[in-house]
Amino acid sequence: MVATSVANLAALPLPTLIGGILVVALAAAVFVRATANLRRGNSPPVEEGVPFVGGLLKFSKGPWHLMKSMHSKYGEVFTVPLAHKRMTFLLGPHASPHFFNATDERMSQTEVYSFNVPTFGEGVVFDVDQRVRSEQFRFVADALRSSKLKTYVPAFRQEAEDFFAAWGDTGVVNLAEVFGELIILTASRTLMGREVRESMFKRVADLFHDLDDGMRPLSVLFPYLPTAYHRKRDAARAALSDIFKSIIAARRASGVSEDDVLQALIDSRYKKVYDGRATTDQEIVGLLIALLFAGQHTSSITSTWTGLYMMAGDQKYYKAAEEEQRRVIAEHGTDITFDVLNELDTLHNCIQEALRLQPPLVLLMRYAKEPFEVTTSDGRSYVVPKGDIVATSPSFSHRLKHVFKDADSFQPERFRAPREEDKAAPFSYIGFGGGRHGCMGSQFAYLQIKTIWSVLLRNFTFELVDEFPEPDWDSMVIGPKPTRVRYTRRRL
Repeated sequence: MVATSVANLAALPLPTLIGGILVVALAAAVFVRATANLRRGNSPPVEEGVPFVGGLLKFSKGPWHLMKSMHSKYGEVFTVPLAHKRMTFLLGPHASPHFFNATDERMSQTEVYSFNVPTFGEGVVFDVDQRVRSEQFRFVADALRSSKLKTYVPAFRQEAEDFFAAWGDTGVVNLAEVFGELIILTASRTLMGREVRESMFKRVADLFHDLDDGMRPLSVLFPYLPTAYHRKRDAARAALSDIFKSIIAARRASGVSEDDVLQALIDSRYKKVYDGRATTDQEIVGLLIALLFAGQHTSSITSTWTGLYMMAGDQKYYKAAEEEQRRVIAEHGTDITFDVLNELDTLHNCIQEALRLQPPLVLLMRYAKEPFEVTTSDGRSYVVPKGDIVATSPSFSHRLKHVFKDADSFQPERFRAPREEDKAAPFSYIGFGGGRHGCMGSQFAYLQIKTIWSVLLRNFTFELVDEFPEPDWDSMVIGPKPTRVRYTRRRL
């Protein structure tokens, strides 16, 4: 009977035989994917839906909606297949310590963030190994240390005061647009350098817009696809490189040393790699662009959400922040300094709470280079396999009811004693990441935002014109949907 079956198969036309084999292989593959949970052992629960495409379809509707659905079914740890890859989610402080604490040899950034290479450039950040990247991050950390930050505050203040001096006695604005413009101005002065701010700001701002606009959802999977957005991105990257290289060359030739991040990067030297050489022009440009990218959206979006939350409802928190400004003015005068900003605990907590509720980045990702075990808040343990993309979410984790009381409410006092909810467990609050790869620019961002809002609190009152906005989940970086506010000039 077996011989007869083999003979019958052999008699089939070759195309029919090949087609049949492919159908059987596909059916087997679909069966394997569809029954993944039956064979997962102690791996996290898996859900895909339609084999091979179901995970991608769910993910394409937005990570937030996917996480909400999966968390309700499986809890804090689960896996979603994405075509030929797998993404395992670790949500909340109990499931995520390994994500934040593991070394790059165990949990790598390179494989999941390499799509940034066309934007940042070759030879920096995610285009180099961990030893080189650590040195480059040290350069940035040195440029953003406290002694340097003190020198940036006058520039923040001057740019904010000049910007808002152009406003009338009253008017209606979109805060997101306002802060998008202002943050790039402060960045040009303190990060990119005096030369950019004074003589070529418009050109650099336009190029940065094209560079930023080239980062699309499609770019994550296909960063080199020859799309119109990518072509403009590449042209802008080349033009920015030429501009910054000319500034670097002029500074080196003149021997002039400026007090900005660009100068700090020019003066940096490697210690443990590259035989201790100085940074190259290409590396300086790449690190500067990476720093701008990391800070621009976080600062502008968080500035916007902070204001919207403070001015919503009965404006309880706006009034509290006003009163805080009155106090520091009475004690220190009208100047806005590094030390004055560090006394603004109420405003700081408002910023912190806005970032808890509305962090610009939905997902932080790593690549598992070895298996590791995780345990959830209810005691369930899983082993995440080697080769998974591993993700955690500030957006989702910050709204877990067992971590933050009234998690969907704006309550800046949750960070103060006796509540201190962010300290109940490590990695409860990850607005600026955490662990080995916490954001080095967090203090820069806080000072920048506190300076801007200090100027506004002292000179304007605000009220919402539109309803309080929903997040724009369709964006790569999540800000509020367009919302108008009315300002009225006054002196505090």
